[in-house]
Amino acid sequence: MQLEIITPEAKIFTGEASAVQFPGLDGSFQVLNNHAAIISALVAGDVKVNLLSPLDEEEKIDPNIKIDNADKKIIRVAIKGGVVEMLNNKVIVLAE
Repeated sequence: MQLEIITPEAKIFTGEASAVQFPGLDGSFQVLNNHAAIISALVAGDVKVNLLSPLDEEEKIDPNIKIDNADKKIIRVAIKGGVVEMLNNKVIVLAE
């Protein structure tokens, strides 16, 4: 699935993911490829992204992106809150 994480200042991340875990209002939740359409509010926490291919340090443009040391296919992006929409296998995160 295509993932975009956007803040008012910049686009933090764009890429392909197999799973994304979010900090939701009622606890964390995860979406996978071909998940049903969803819109949800997010609270402060980390968005955990399982990438299809490892992210190189050179590709890591935004300082908010943390690459997991144990598995280079996992990144975490700290957010202060926001909204997520999944529609037609595309996830858009509007984050603070």
